[in-house]
Order: sequence, then structure tokens, then C-alpha cells
Amino acid sequence: MGPENQTSISEFLLLGFSEKPEHQLPLFGLFLSMYLVTVGGNLLIMLTIGSDSHLHTPMYFFLSNLSLVDFCLVSTLVPKMLVNFLTHNKAISYADCLTQMYFFMVFTCTDNLLLGVMAYDRFVAICHPLSYVTIMSPQFCGLLVFLSWTISLLNAILHCLLVMRLFYMGSENQTSISEFLLLGFSETPEQQLPLFRLFLSMYLVTVGGNLLIMLTIGSDSHLHTPMYFFLSNLSLVDFCLVSTLVPKMLVNFLTHSKAISYAGCLTQMYFFMVFACSDTLLLTVMAYDRFVAICHPLSYVTIMSPQFCGLLVLLSWTISLLNAILHCLLVMKLFCTEHEIPLFYCDLTQVLKLSCTDTLINNILVYLTTVLLGILPFTGIIFSYTQICSSILRVPSTGGKYKAFSTCGSHLCVVSLFYGTVLGVYLSSSVTQSSWKSSIASVMYAVVTPMLNPFIYSLRNRDIKDALRRLISRMACSW
Repeated sequence: MGPENQTSISEFLLLGFSEKPEHQLPLFGLFLSMYLVTVGGNLLIMLTIGSDSHLHTPMYFFLSNLSLVDFCLVSTLVPKMLVNFLTHNKAISYADCLTQMYFFMVFTCTDNLLLGVMAYDRFVAICHPLSYVTIMSPQFCGLLVFLSWTISLLNAILHCLLVMRLFYMGSENQTSISEFLLLGFSETPEQQLPLFRLFLSMYLVTVGGNLLIMLTIGSDSHLHTPMYFFLSNLSLVDFCLVSTLVPKMLVNFLTHSKAISYAGCLTQMYFFMVFACSDTLLLTVMAYDRFVAICHPLSYVTIMSPQFCGLLVLLSWTISLLNAILHCLLVMKLFCTEHEIPLFYCDLTQVLKLSCTDTLINNILVYLTTVLLGILPFTGIIFSYTQICSSILRVPSTGGKYKAFSTCGSHLCVVSLFYGTVLGVYLSSSVTQSSWKSSIASVMYAVVTPMLNPFIYSLRNRDIKDALRRLISRMACSW
């Protein structure tokens, strides 16, 4: 605790993008459009998968969950951003910032874990095709998704709890803040409405797309495979991740307030860590699935059993949840007077920079979890695809090579997009002090990626497209 005279701040400022009034409306329109596309796309994916029995396979089950996560993720960030654009207010209350941070961590971690699960599904399908049904059983796929969510939730909770113990104050006359300001995007009043519209559009597209993926996979028995089970969980993580960040952003655009309460910031940070970590782990699991499918096709069904798939997802969620809880608990007792966050959401690394007290333990934990939950999963993905490429090159026929690689193409695109944008976010934060540039990089990672995932899996996957057609046909007939 601080010495004396401690008071807590009530909000943060999300600096984000441009503060010029003339930029707010265009930004609002841009992000509203992106949000609507994201929500609509993910909802359509979930609806298609859920209503088409041909997509009731593990691969599409994971895809529907991934769409759900993308929907939630964009809904966590964009709405608040849109509100800030409209209201010309970058403030976000302490409670709102914590809440947004919590959900953002939950959904990003879940997204990451689901992508890993989906990679494992593809691995088993290609490397162990004869064992695929046995390994990627419905029970195991459900267990994998459950683990992804559990780990992400625990990770976010842990991070947020540790953040809550941090009090932001100066060296003297120390006071604990009650809120942060999410500076994020432009503060100019005329740019708030365009930004609101832009992020609302992106959020809706992300939510719709991921929900549609989950629905399509859940409703089509043909998609009840490990690969689609991981994909549906990844969609769920993306849905939750975006929902952790965007809604608060939309509110800030509308209210012209960048404040987020201490509790809100901690909550947002927690869920963000949960979902981001889950996203990473799921991508790794999905890579492993593809590795087993291609490199051990005869054992695929045995290895990727329903129980094992479910266990993978459950572990992903559990790890993510515990990781988030740990970080949040450590953050809860930091002190400082600064309360301006140069992003549109509460990011752990940015929050730690506001601390006036020793953050050595926090930084050690951040580096450790980055290695364990970031670098190691990425290494696993690289290993899986190295083995997959080696196996594909040994296939004698060109058609066989194309068929094997086509099952991995969508996942490889998602992995490249996810890790590429994540790398861009942290490189931009280290080389620039501009809240606008940092916010743009963060949007690519937290909003654009979840929005594009449903389209990547829909446009590049014949099974998903066929299931969507069947779903739309059934809906048209029922009307």
C-alpha cells in the first residue's frame, strides 16, 4: 500500500486514435461498418454450422466456437470505441476498463487456444485419417473447447485480480485512481460518429460471422469433426474477445467519454487475457490436429478421440483463465497517479506502465507467460506444419497433395493473420509513442482478425460453404 492520503481514480482515458473532431465521424463509420460485418459474418457462420447436419463435425464445431469468440471479442472492444467517437469522450471508468480487459483477455486467449485445437484437428484428419473419427469424437472435441474456455477464463480472472491490487498513485500525496482514460482514437467530436459506425459495423460482422460459424458447425452433422470442433471454439473465443473490447469503445464514441472505471479496466483486461491466451492455445491445438491428420492418418481417429479433443480445449481454457487471474491479482496493488492509456482498451502492458511502484514481479510474469503461452504454442504450430509439409511432399499424386494441403489452408491463413497482427501490436508499442498508431495496430489484432476469420473459413472451405447453402435453403423454406 502507499503511505497516506490514498485515493482511488475512477476512470482511465483511452487515447487510441486521432483526437481531431473532424476525424471522429469517419472513424465511427469505418469501425461501425467493420463491426457490423464482423458480427454478421460470425453470426452467419454459427447459424449455418448449427443448422446444417453436414457440418456437425469436429472441424466445424470448433469453427462455430471460433466464430462465437470472434463475435464476443469484437463486441468487447468496438461498442465502447464507437461510443467514444460519438461522445468525443475517451474516458472509461475503472470498473468498465477492468471488465473490458477481463473479457478481452478471455476471448483473445480462447481464440488462441481454439486455433491451436483446430490445428490439431486438421493434423489428425490428414496424418491419421483412418483414426480420425475415433480420436476426434464429439466428447473429446467438446472437452477441448471446454478446456479452451476454462483456461482463458481462469487466465483472465487471474490477471484481473492481480491488476485490482494495483493502486495508481504518485510518490507523494499518493492517491489510488478510480478510473482510467482510454485515449485510443481521435478526440475530435466530428469523428466520434464515423468511428462509432465503423467499429459497430466491424463488431456486428465479427459477431455475426463467428456466431454463424458456430451455428453452422453445430447444426451440420457432417461438420461434427475435431477440426470443426476446434474451429467452433475458436469462433467462440473470437466472438468473446471482440465483445470484450468493442462495446466499451462504442459507448465511449457515443458518450464522448474515454473513461473506464478501475474495476471495468481490470475486468476488461482479465477477459482480454483469457480470450487472447485461449486463442493462442487453440491455434496450437488446431495445428496439432492437422499434424496428426496428415502425418498419422491411420491413427487419427484413435488419437483425436472426442475425449482427447475435449481435454485439449478444456486445458486451453483452464490455462488461459489461470494466466489471467494471476496477472490481474498482481496488478491490483500497483500505485500511480497517471491514468491515461494510449489505446482504446485496457491492455496489461500499458496498465503496468502507469504504475509508480515496483512492477518487477509483474514484468517477470508477463515475460514468463509470453514464452509459455505465446512462443511455445507458436513453436508447436511451426513444428506441426513442418511435419505436415514433409508428409504432403511424400504424397505421389498432385491431387492428393492439394487435397491434403487444402484442409490446412484456412487454419494457416488464420495463424498467419493472428500472429502477424500480434507482432505488429507489440512492435508498434515499442517503437512509437503515438496512441493513434498503437490503436491502429491493436484494431488489426483485436477487431479485424476476428472479423476476417469467418470469411477465411467460409470462402476457403467447401464443407462450410455447402453447409451454409443448406442452412440458408432450410431457412428460406421455413419462411
